[in-house]
Amino acid sequence: MIHPFGASGGFARCALIAALALFAPAWTWAQATASPRIGYIDVKRLIDTAPQFLESKAKLEREFAKQNAQINADDAKLAALKQRYERDSAIMTKENVDALKREIDATERDNKRRRDEARTEFNERGRAENARNFAIINDTAIEYARTQGYDMVVGSQAVLYASARLDITDAVLQRLKEINAGSAKP
Repeated sequence: MIHPFGASGGFARCALIAALALFAPAWTWAQATASPRIGYIDVKRLIDTAPQFLESKAKLEREFAKQNAQINADDAKLAALKQRYERDSAIMTKENVDALKREIDATERDNKRRRDEARTEFNERGRAENARNFAIINDTAIEYARTQGYDMVVGSQAVLYASARLDITDAVLQRLKEINAGSAKP
């Protein structure tokens, strides 16, 4: 069957486009031609200054202080064993030298294992804290952008340049401080 407006239906498409153009509400044209409102957030600065990140960092340091102190004590013990080996190995019996060498090797392995375990645990806890804090930053930025009428907000990871006029980092940081102060109250 031959289509009355041609094989491709080009006339029908043109008529549909013309009808939409004539009968489309005026606000869609105004919105389409209006300049979008764009904001920029310096994520690194938020990470460095937001109270949520600062508190998480201090919390992790307190949480892992005992482990760090134990690792430092173990390192001091190892250093003392090595010093003793260097100082006294020439005057010790072969059995005592071998025993001291085995103790040094065992202490080195234990220290490495404890350090690796502590680092892994610290990194896992740090990632969990960061994920929680990034969710707060994301939610705060979205809430701020919506209430202030922004059409788009971009973060600093993919931005090569952003004018200071677009930078809303201070406003989001202030909102994060308000949220933090509100959550600290009983």
